[in-house]
Amino acid sequence: PPPAGRRRGRRAMTDDAPQNRLLGWARRLESIAATGLHYTENPYDVQRYEYLRDLAAEMFAHLADADVEAVRGLLRGEFGPGTPKLVVRAAVFEEDRILLVRESADNAWAMPGGWAEVDELPSRAVQREVFEETGYEVRAERLFYLHGSAAHSARAARAFHVYTIFFLCKLLGGQPATSLETTEVGFFAEDDLPPLSAPRNTHKEVARAFAAHRHPESPACFD
Repeated sequence: PPPAGRRRGRRAMTDDAPQNRLLGWARRLESIAATGLHYTENPYDVQRYEYLRDLAAEMFAHLADADVEAVRGLLRGEFGPGTPKLVVRAAVFEEDRILLVRESADNAWAMPGGWAEVDELPSRAVQREVFEETGYEVRAERLFYLHGSAAHSARAARAFHVYTIFFLCKLLGGQPATSLETTEVGFFAEDDLPPLSAPRNTHKEVARAFAAHRHPESPACFD
């Protein structure tokens, strides 16, 4: 995926106070650097992302009145407990058909979604992902399912643990469009689903989406 902060329609959810805005900018800058360093193999890009990480360290040090070299050391190494990353996925319906996208990565189909970004509310993240991948505007209305990747063999091989949040979203408008990550957009009935992208969603998860759509009073499932 592209480095955080390079995708359209993104809006950071930070406080208006100057220090809080600076902290949000520093977090986003560090997130871009960390993501770039994780994916790039180009030595020149490594230098650029390291420079961005050092800029973030200077901002953190300024805010905390701390030694910048000490902060750089913290950012360059692993510290604190390992925590899951967060994926959001949207169940969007037109009558009784669910919105799916054909993924460029494996040519199979999935509910639109992807990584949440730093300082982004989960509801905003899922709305952004739907717009970026499908061209449709939606509003997140209800969380109906949350699980960890360890329970799903198709995702267990990831180097890090991931939580996925599934939202039921209301279709507001827009026109179907594809993206760098998607090649086709469509609505499908439950008894006429295309081949699903197993790393992204399973038949069980799509079935939960239909159940949440048909029974809005039902409680959210987790784990």
